[in-house]
Amino acid sequence: MTPMPIPKAVFLDAGTLDGGDLDWQPLKDALPDLVCHDHTSPEARIERLRDQDIVITNKVPLDRNTLQAAERLRLICVAATGTDHIDIGAAPERGITVCNVRDYATPSVVQHTLALILALRARLMDWREAVHGGRWSASPHFSLLRPGIEELAGQALGIVGYGTLGQAVARAAEAALGMRILISERPGRERTRPGRLPFETVLAEADVLSLHLPLAPDTRHLMNADTLAQMKPGALLVNTARGGLVEPLALLQALDQGHLGGAALDVLEPEPPPHDHPLLRHPRPNLIITPHVAWASRAARQRLLEQLARIVRAWQAGAPINEVIP
Repeated sequence: MTPMPIPKAVFLDAGTLDGGDLDWQPLKDALPDLVCHDHTSPEARIERLRDQDIVITNKVPLDRNTLQAAERLRLICVAATGTDHIDIGAAPERGITVCNVRDYATPSVVQHTLALILALRARLMDWREAVHGGRWSASPHFSLLRPGIEELAGQALGIVGYGTLGQAVARAAEAALGMRILISERPGRERTRPGRLPFETVLAEADVLSLHLPLAPDTRHLMNADTLAQMKPGALLVNTARGGLVEPLALLQALDQGHLGGAALDVLEPEPPPHDHPLLRHPRPNLIITPHVAWASRAARQRLLEQLARIVRAWQAGAPINEVIP
C-alpha cells in the first residue's frame, strides 16, 4: 500500500500558545513538516496558506476570500474553542473541514474565575493600597477594618452560560466557598427549563454574576445599562468569556454610581485593547482586568497541543473529531 503523503501544515500564530514551556513533540509527530509562525498579519495570510493542506490558527481570521485563495487547504484546526473568526459557511463549500479544541482549559478557567471573585470580595486591591500607601503603618491599631470584607459563604452565585465551564465553576464555588448556585436560563428564552431561573431573576438575586456564554449577535452587550441596573445593589460581575458581552461605558457608570460592588474582566473588546480603552483609562480598586489569561495555565496549553495532534490524526484516518458544523 502506498503511504499517504505527509501533509504540509502551518501554524499561523503559534506565539499565542508557546511561552517556551511546552512539549511540542506530540504535534510534531502528527505533522512532521509543520511550519510555525509567531504571528501572522492580515497581509501575510494568503501567502502563508499557499500550498498548505492544513492550517492551525488560534485567533488569525480566515475569511471567505482567504479560504478561496488557499487552493490546497483541506483542514482548519482552531487552537481554541471559539470559531467566530472563521468563515464556517465558506469552508465546506471549498471541501475544508473545520475542527476546534474543546474542554482543555476547564481547571484553569475555574481557578482564575474563583481567584477574581475572591480578589473582589476580599478587597485585595484595597488592602494592597492600604499597605503600600502607608495607611497600615500610620494606624494606631494592629489591623485595618475598613473598607471591610464580606464572606462568600451563603452568597448567591449566578451562572450565565451553563456549559462545561459554567458547570465546573458552579461545582467549585459551591464545594469550596459554600456559595448558593443560581443557574440562568438562556437570556431571551421564553420558557424556563427545570433547574434554571429566568435571566432577570438571576440578575436581581445574584451576589456574584459570572458569565460563561459565547459571543453571538443576541449576546453582544448582554450586560448593558438596562441589565446592569437590574443587578442586585453591591453585586459583583465577573466575565471570563468574551469581551463583547459587556458594554464598557455602561459598566463604568454602574461602578462609579456605586450600584455594582465591583467587576473583574479577563476579556475586553478588541484584544489587545488600545491604550485609551475606556476600561483602562482610569484604574479603580473595584475593577480588576487581566489580559485574557484564564485559559492559559501551562497544563491547559499542553492539553490543547495534544488535542490538536489527536484532531490531525483523526482527520488523516478519515474520522474527524470535534468537527464544527455550520
